Amino acid sequence: MILPTTITPGVEHDRMRLDVFVSMRLAPEYSRSQVARMIKAGLVTVNRAAARASSGVRTGDRIEVAAIPAGELDPSSYKEGDAPEISVIFDDEEIIVVNKPAGMTVHPAPGHPNGTLVDALLARFPELAAMAEPDGVLRPGIVHRLDKDTSGVMVVARTPFSRTALSRQFKDRTVKKTYLAIVKGKVARDRVTIERPVGRHPIERKRMSVRSNAPRDAVSHITVLGRFNPADADDPGTSLVRVNPDTGRMHQIRVHLASIGHPCLGDPLYGGKAAAGGFFNRQALHALALSLTHPRSGKRLEFVAPPPIDFVEFLATKLFSSDARELRRWIELS
Repeated sequence: MILPTTITPGVEHDRMRLDVFVSMRLAPEYSRSQVARMIKAGLVTVNRAAARASSGVRTGDRIEVAAIPAGELDPSSYKEGDAPEISVIFDDEEIIVVNKPAGMTVHPAPGHPNGTLVDALLARFPELAAMAEPDGVLRPGIVHRLDKDTSGVMVVARTPFSRTALSRQFKDRTVKKTYLAIVKGKVARDRVTIERPVGRHPIERKRMSVRSNAPRDAVSHITVLGRFNPADADDPGTSLVRVNPDTGRMHQIRVHLASIGHPCLGDPLYGGKAAAGGFFNRQALHALALSLTHPRSGKRLEFVAPPPIDFVEFLATKLFSSDARELRRWIELS
């Protein structure tokens, strides 16, 4: 349904919650949580008066839903030459799939007001400005995130319909995600499943932990793709692993790998000084592939973001001094 619009409850809707009724009428373009934010922002009125999400509607009420304003977001101010570059893997009328580089924040946040993925998207796809949320956060089309220093594949919704459909897929865990990580030490077992709830660290609020006071379930499946010998006596060696997370908790993969004693290289937050510095100046974590159902066609699609140059260069130094079996595994992976 195109906004703005006016809708009227029938007898069958009498005393239904406002957010439930409006989301039912605006579905599938808008979810109940989005409608609740619209009501809170004053974009939904009942008989020309403000109302609460929990208010009951009555037969014959005049419910007006205003268009979501773009606020201070001016798409004409985003020029491709000024915004950061972004590699687009795929795009059509409903979705955009990108390869996010390491070092890029997904959307504006305190300390990162510009140079974000959203800036890059708005420069190339200015119509995304119409997807602005009513709560003032500039995240048009964003349905999932990668950490600033994690590279790789991301999908962005191009329409309200796709935003709702993709958000549901992530919530229902039908999106399949594959990551590559280069970790400290040689992982002993070829396959490891880590089932450790993750939540905010009880003391250090910028960190997540498996020892949180309020954890949420988190599951990661680890497969070892290669083990590499240490460079010297102080080096514990390294491993290349594939990670398939069932859940999408904040920092989940980094926390899980650190919890078994194999933090990502270049990750001082969870690996300490031993994992920081050296070859990588960021955590060695890359979102390699994303498998999802296209919101409109229903076709299952898979998108791949090739390993970035720091991964390739690091592994090249290891593979040329390793055996042929490890080299074959890397070629098959690529």
